Amino acid sequence: MSCPVSLCGVDEQLMEKLKKFRFRKETTNAALIIYSYRYKHTDGRTSYPLCFIFFSPCGCKPEQQMLYAGSKIGLVDVAEFTKVFEIRNTEDFSEEWLCKKLGFFR
Repeated sequence: MSCPVSLCGVDEQLMEKLKKFRFRKETTNAALIIYSYRYKHTDGRTSYPLCFIFFSPCGCKPEQQMLYAGSKIGLVDVAEFTKVFEIRNTEDFSEEWLCKKLGFFR
C-alpha cells in the first residue's frame, strides 16, 4: 500500500489567497498560480472552473520531476483542486487545449 508524499508545506496566507480567488465575483478569466476560466457548456450554462495547470518540461531529470510531482501533490490535496492538468510543452497551451480538457467535466 502506498501513500502520497508531500515534499513541502502550503503557507496559510497562500491558502487564504486561493480561497478569495476561488470565490471572487468577477466573470472574466483570471490567473494567480492557477487559472479561473469562463467555460460555456454545450447546454448553455456557464461555469468558472478553477484549473491548476502545471508545467513539467520534457528535458528535466527524473529526480527533478519526482520532486516537483511530490510538491504538486501536496498543493493539489490541500487546496482541493479538482481540475488538474499537466502540460509538457508551453506551445501546446491554448484555449482550445483547455476546452478539450474541461470537456470531460460536464
